[in-house]
Amino acid sequence: MPKILFTGGGTAGHVTPNIALIEETRKRGWLCSYVGSLSGIEHDMIAALDVPFHGIASGKLRRYFSWQNFIDPLFVVFGFLQSLVICLREKPDLVFSKGGFVSVPVVAAAWLLRIPVISHESDVSPGLANRLAYPFCRRICVTFEETRRYLPGDKVFVAGTPIRASLLNGDVVRGREYLGFDGAKDILLVFGGSLGARVINEQLRSVLPALLEVFDIVHVTGNDNVDDALAQPGYVQKEFIREQFGDVLAAASLVVSRAGANSLYELFVTRKPHLLVPLTLAASRGDQIENAAIFEARGFSRVVREEALSDDVFTDALFLLRDEREEITRVLENFEVHDSVSLIMDQIQQQI
Repeated sequence: MPKILFTGGGTAGHVTPNIALIEETRKRGWLCSYVGSLSGIEHDMIAALDVPFHGIASGKLRRYFSWQNFIDPLFVVFGFLQSLVICLREKPDLVFSKGGFVSVPVVAAAWLLRIPVISHESDVSPGLANRLAYPFCRRICVTFEETRRYLPGDKVFVAGTPIRASLLNGDVVRGREYLGFDGAKDILLVFGGSLGARVINEQLRSVLPALLEVFDIVHVTGNDNVDDALAQPGYVQKEFIREQFGDVLAAASLVVSRAGANSLYELFVTRKPHLLVPLTLAASRGDQIENAAIFEARGFSRVVREEALSDDVFTDALFLLRDEREEITRVLENFEVHDSVSLIMDQIQQQI
């Protein structure tokens, strides 16, 4: 029976697509295990699945000056040695990498041991980890056709992003019951990714009274960002939503989100009108800005740059989104949805 070693971490976006594939490998009776960092979000997310987890040392791949740049290479080397030991002990038939800095030593170790590697890139432009791993991969699966222009050769396969079954099977009624909303108002879902988003949190709370006149609001704040002083009818705060996220998304009429590729793909697949507030260049490599610009131009997304946020800009954008949601939903119907799990599993099966 095949055995797959998954890796990827740093944010939920580097883990949730792996979870969708892990669910499928288990359905097929295959074996799987996971390599990640002990301090990353992946540890807790994978532990909840009862999948064998192997923690390794990892350094961050920075493209700016930091004194940590002189120390982290030592962690990367140690992580590579740990990955060699794990691969020799686990003897996987294939390594599947979702990216993130922790995946690079795992991919390099697998290549050295002649273990096939398939990676996945969610963003339109590949991240640094996947650029470094690209020479060691047999195949790289990508979410969007636009990514081909960044990766030379014939390794690229457009597969979309694996989506968890719980998200695809989200139920409106279950979502309302979980949130305690009666459906009398449209539901606005606001979330800033797995680590939260301070700017979005503060902006939402600044205009909360005005928005609560129109919406019931579910606010995914990120860890330790719930403000109990703001508790009131129609406003639900959650640090993080796991199993129920599909139901909450199904119940939502409108969504405010960062512009990470995994979140975008989930919004496209579920046809949810949304307002994007991409991370700034100061806080990222610019991938979210690029994602947002491409899909705003295609009519799928509405965008407000973080630098332009104000109370009036934010509320005006949301009220306009509400007015245009039927039109936006029709446009989103044109987005091609792939059966990503099946497509990627076929690629895996071809390599083992």
